[in-house]
Amino acid sequence: MRTDAFALRHIGPQENDLQHMLKIIGVESIDQLIYETLPDDIRLKAPLNLDPAMTEYEYLNHIQQLGNKNKVFKSYIGLGYHPAIVPAVIQRNIFENPGWYTAYTPYQAEIAQGRLEALLNYQTTVIELTGMEIANASLLDEGTAAAEAMALLFDVRTRDQKKNNVNKFFVSEEILPQTLSVLQTRSTPIGVELVIGNHEEFNFGTEFFGAILQYPGKYGQIFDYASFISKAKENEIKVAVAADILSLIKLTSPGEMGADVVLGTTQRFGIPMGYGGPHAAYFATKEEYKRSMPGRIIGVTVDTNGNRALRMALQTREQHIKREKATSNICTAQVLLAVMAGMYAVYHGPKGLNYIADKVHAAAVTTADALNKIGVYQTNTSFFDTIVVKADAQKVKAIAEQKEFNFYYIDNETISISFNETTSIADINTIIAIFAEAVSKETISVKELANDSMVLDSVQRTSEFLKHEVFNKHHSETALMRYMKMLERKDLALNHSMISLGSCTMKLNAAAEMLPLSIANWNNIHPFAPIEQAEGYQIMLKKLEHQLNVITGFAGTTLQPNSGAQGEYAGLMVIRAYHQSRGESHRNIALIPASAHGTNPATATMAGMQVVVTKTSENGNIDVEDLRAKAIQYKDNLACLMVTYPSTHGVYEASIIEVTKIIHENGGQVYMDGANMNAQVGLTNPATIGADVCHLNLHKTFAIPHGGGGPGVGPICVAKHLVEFLPTNPVVATGGNSAITAISAAPWGSALVCLISYGYITMLGAEGLTSSTHHAILNANYIKERLKGHFETLYTGEMGRAAHEMIIECRPFKEKGIEVTDIAKRLMDYGFHAPTVSFPVAGTLMIEPTESENLEELDRFCDAMISIRKEIAAATAEDENNVLKNSPHTLAMLTAETWDFPYSREAAAFPLEYIAENKFWPSVRRVDDAYGDRNLVCSCAPIEAYMES
Repeated sequence: MRTDAFALRHIGPQENDLQHMLKIIGVESIDQLIYETLPDDIRLKAPLNLDPAMTEYEYLNHIQQLGNKNKVFKSYIGLGYHPAIVPAVIQRNIFENPGWYTAYTPYQAEIAQGRLEALLNYQTTVIELTGMEIANASLLDEGTAAAEAMALLFDVRTRDQKKNNVNKFFVSEEILPQTLSVLQTRSTPIGVELVIGNHEEFNFGTEFFGAILQYPGKYGQIFDYASFISKAKENEIKVAVAADILSLIKLTSPGEMGADVVLGTTQRFGIPMGYGGPHAAYFATKEEYKRSMPGRIIGVTVDTNGNRALRMALQTREQHIKREKATSNICTAQVLLAVMAGMYAVYHGPKGLNYIADKVHAAAVTTADALNKIGVYQTNTSFFDTIVVKADAQKVKAIAEQKEFNFYYIDNETISISFNETTSIADINTIIAIFAEAVSKETISVKELANDSMVLDSVQRTSEFLKHEVFNKHHSETALMRYMKMLERKDLALNHSMISLGSCTMKLNAAAEMLPLSIANWNNIHPFAPIEQAEGYQIMLKKLEHQLNVITGFAGTTLQPNSGAQGEYAGLMVIRAYHQSRGESHRNIALIPASAHGTNPATATMAGMQVVVTKTSENGNIDVEDLRAKAIQYKDNLACLMVTYPSTHGVYEASIIEVTKIIHENGGQVYMDGANMNAQVGLTNPATIGADVCHLNLHKTFAIPHGGGGPGVGPICVAKHLVEFLPTNPVVATGGNSAITAISAAPWGSALVCLISYGYITMLGAEGLTSSTHHAILNANYIKERLKGHFETLYTGEMGRAAHEMIIECRPFKEKGIEVTDIAKRLMDYGFHAPTVSFPVAGTLMIEPTESENLEELDRFCDAMISIRKEIAAATAEDENNVLKNSPHTLAMLTAETWDFPYSREAAAFPLEYIAENKFWPSVRRVDDAYGDRNLVCSCAPIEAYMES
């Protein structure tokens, strides 16, 4: 046994477990199982052509050497990205803690109260700094948040008859360049016309439905937007403001000026730049727009006992309900980063945040004053952290880079310098010396920061913020450490037990993959730094693109999309560009099977396509004849098919090559949703099944942790004829020769976490990756057979096998009064997070164990499910006072003096022997979703203030 082989540590079942598992499944070998599972005509004929696997030790040495090729200069580039100090207590206890980074999206609120509270803190911070009424639990980045704001305002315009057919959206020329590029990408397909101009010269015509402003402007100038917003209101134009969150500590909030939406990034709140991400974007608006708001909202409600509890509010607005009528396809956020940003606000509190903002502003003022004295004149009339000076850019750049400083060079004689919380007096003196040398003047040395303010009097903040207790009591490290630990104990994550979510692939996020994220030469580089300063990143990113090309069989990859939904969108936009290049821009029909993930139809609509749903047969597969009929019916306008493989039902459909051939014969392209790529790697690939483009969820198949609902990365891989359309970035060019505009704000999206997938592939190698797929299929079929006779598996392949996941039937239990939700909640008492509930089939559970779970854990889960099945058998429809309906059971219930239930305390909390060794206690009883939606509270105010009269 090679104990230094990473595959041994990543894959759960050990060699001595295999015979038992194979016997239960009823096969002689894994090879036989794969033969009975995977159609022969899509099997790869040769192993993946990847470099030999590295050991963990070799990989960590390799990544250190690669990181040494990155040059970490002092960054004063700005443009929405700034060096930030990550408090060590937050880095160690959240960023590097699997109790936080391996948790799943808080759909099961009773075992996610800690994360939910951390996100409520984040929302409160956003609401109070922006002056708005409601905020969500984060979006992906500032650029895409701006696009979501545009889409929201475009959606709500239809409520106003005068604006119903208006489609012009004003974009201030002060907007960040990457934000403008994303707006350009997102506007055209939905019929929005962008008008870019000077907000001070804007003619408030009736043909506009909305506008977006940057606050402060892209190069630091502060504008008082109150009169603009007031005039916009008079003309029934709604206004979004993209605002620097640190500046809002000193500036009048956009909400107080009358803005309708406020958005931006919280990267400055203790999140490393990471060469572009991940960072949590914030999004706040008015309560009247809550039903059009993208992303997730954390709200306050009560549990069965009437005690305060938290949950995700307004869940019915998600894409699974609205499908093609959804106004956004966002289904993940940047939860881990939002938690960190919220905790930064908790740790510093209002006084600490004021101190940081004052220090940043003072650094800018001090430097501007000194530069003016040596004849380098600063041109911004009012600023917070960014100054603009006139000097010979080439001379300055040469001297600055010698001293390892980066500025932003607007043109040959204009330079912007953005200050941040890491700036010291020594840094200021170096900056002054750089410019003094460039203009051949004697430098000036400063010894203390100036007290002057360069913020316009009319926009100086007077309102208070963050007065709630949580922001005013955890300022010592001991206090914050204990607060974070208290929250962590309320959350069930992968460090406690298996999370067997179908379609979500909650596999091991290995420590060796995660460690490099904390190294400064990886996490402290600005995304717009000169590319030669990021040599290590460029090598890693290109290698990862190559690895993904080999795995998918495709010719090109972009890593820019920073979620699976963004990957879907990028894929369809590339297909759209391809059709346009051939003079076939009329191709706008997207065929989507009825079983598809809800983001698919939402994405197609966002890409300007018309959704046509194709039938699925009784066995859950694509109805090939219906697909053929519709492909022929729409052949003149067919743009694409969106297909998931293996299917959303967990089956390798034998007809897949016939399906893709039908689409191509009728002029369309095939987009493959990569949600289930964990069942393909090393066995088959999207190119082999006939796809033209696929997105990959790096936060699923390729081991980036889910982080409680994000970060995600959703690159797309494309066939040769689509490579030229891969997206670019306006600041650092990427993509193909005929590149579409930006999909996300940063050139390589969330580049920092791409290190995780690079490590995963590099340490597993071709053999380990293939073995992982084998074991994912093995584990799924083992569970399927162990549950046989207790739960029916709804769909299987032609030889009765599941792929890497399966759907089990729970609808007949309604006769006993038991809903699938009751099973999900009861699993908490057994120490497990529920599998995927009611997707893709209502009233069912979709189970995916992944390859990382060992036999002991698989058996524990199966024992729990079988025990629950016996509890269902004992239930009666007439009596709802049973162990399932009352689940989950809290410690408070078990230790109460009275026990008014017809079953024992032991049956409630310890139904199986193994539970006593490692009991997880849900911190609240079953939450009341309806109450929370009737009484929407999304900040830290006490619920009594919002109770129904």
